Amino acid sequence: MSKPTPLLPESDAREAALFFVVAALCFLAVLATLTARGTYTAAEAWSAQVEGQMTVRVENTDRRGAEEAATAVRDLEGIKSASVLSEEELDRLLTPSFGPGGVPDGVPLPMLIAVETTLQSPATPDDINKVLEEAGFTAVTEAHADYAAEARRALGTLRIAAIGVVVLLAATAIAVIAFATHAALLARKDIVDVLHLAGAEDSFIARLFERRFWTLGLKAGAAGSVAALAVTAMVIFSAQSAGARSQLLPQLSLDFWDFAILAITPVAAGLAARVAAGGTVNHSLKAVL
Repeated sequence: MSKPTPLLPESDAREAALFFVVAALCFLAVLATLTARGTYTAAEAWSAQVEGQMTVRVENTDRRGAEEAATAVRDLEGIKSASVLSEEELDRLLTPSFGPGGVPDGVPLPMLIAVETTLQSPATPDDINKVLEEAGFTAVTEAHADYAAEARRALGTLRIAAIGVVVLLAATAIAVIAFATHAALLARKDIVDVLHLAGAEDSFIARLFERRFWTLGLKAGAAGSVAALAVTAMVIFSAQSAGARSQLLPQLSLDFWDFAILAITPVAAGLAARVAAGGTVNHSLKAVL
């Protein structure tokens, strides 16, 4: 007994092209999601580090005066520590601005006090400025949290952009599947007519296409996830080998949630393909066929 020919045969060349397109879209969607999540995680970690840290620039004084100012700051309620940065620390801090040669000789270095506040009832920059002013110092205090707030605003924009990219890729995949389903349905119009004459309902024909495209979407989503996993693992390995690590660059780690995204993608692709195929067949059978 010969095996019946399905409405969309395995050997259909159009299916191979569709498989590649859906897999590529899933790959891009997963990679965009992992990159956005890695960037968000890195920035959150950086923000947590700078929370409660301040820098006080003491003007018109020498190191001895800066030490006295640091002592006044340490005595303030809500301060955990306050220390004057050494010349080596200042040079290390300013080197990125001046280049590999470091700070040129003769350039006056500012007197900076690194301040860390307590978690409970932390002191504010205004509190520090007021204390130093009463002690006879001219100082400007900057809270690192201000920069963290800017990073969070940038993260919000990044999150919206990442969601937009994923939605656009998903919509593109659904549109491609709908187009392929409609083309396959028209190419097999004679089979559909025979099924109708045999008493088959539109829902039965739609289920045939749903099962077929569910399998295709599942396989294509899995292929895209595996490709994204390989690229992510390669990036992580290359970064660790080169020792390249920047706190504000995406920190890809492949933790539990990353693997959850990789695992959900094939199921989401299969469901999207099934819904797109079923909706397209039902609409086409009523409107065209």
